Amino acid sequence: MKNERKDILYMHVQASERFVISYGMSFQEFVYSLQHPLANLLLLKHQYEDGEFNRNTLLDYVPSDSVMKLLKEDVSEYGDFCWIDFEEEAALDDIEDKELAELLFLGHTKSHLRPPFFRKLNNHFAYLSHDDGWFNKTYYRSLDTYFKILGNLLSIKLESLRVERTWLGIRKKSEYPQVPLEVFESLEPLMGEGIAISLIGVQQSRNRIEIPIWTVGDYLNMDDMIEAYTEAKNESPHALVVYNRKTKEWSVVLKKQ
Repeated sequence: MKNERKDILYMHVQASERFVISYGMSFQEFVYSLQHPLANLLLLKHQYEDGEFNRNTLLDYVPSDSVMKLLKEDVSEYGDFCWIDFEEEAALDDIEDKELAELLFLGHTKSHLRPPFFRKLNNHFAYLSHDDGWFNKTYYRSLDTYFKILGNLLSIKLESLRVERTWLGIRKKSEYPQVPLEVFESLEPLMGEGIAISLIGVQQSRNRIEIPIWTVGDYLNMDDMIEAYTEAKNESPHALVVYNRKTKEWSVVLKKQ
């Protein structure tokens, strides 16, 4: 089933704890969808061989100017791939035992003892994945950041579909603007239940694009999620994200359930 991950975006938003369980977004897509470049990355679980070593934490890290090298790796082959960003390399030498224990617990269990945002690191994310793109749990300092990432990601996903269908593979100028924050704020109640966005089910006409969404529930096992999605997609979508080609605007249509 793992070849389906390009066709589905699943997300379950836990707003109170500021994390998102997701399927279908890879590390590379996450980075390319950010509005600002990533800072340094402290690697909690990985198989990356070219990181720097910090003697205080006994952990590897990737300086910000080497993140592009990491992006060339197929991190989905690592099994667990977990990291937390940090602002200044010197901060790693100030990490105390209790903070290190929290970081190790975070990477080992993909869960937190305390909210995983550290004053010394000034981190914005805690990125915890298994078979990256298959199961991802990401903590966000602000969920608005996630919605902005998702807005860029949907545009990227649609563009990849459009390029694949372009005659002779000729790449045209990107057609789709970023999906605005307000669209996902409208969908946040559904995201709290767990939704699947179908990319293979996108309906296109001359004037509009409709992206179907189903509420499928809260899952940690993505095989179960895909099974629930497979059943749900036989019914009418619970919501649509709509792009108007003429006005170049995005909107949401919520269906009665």
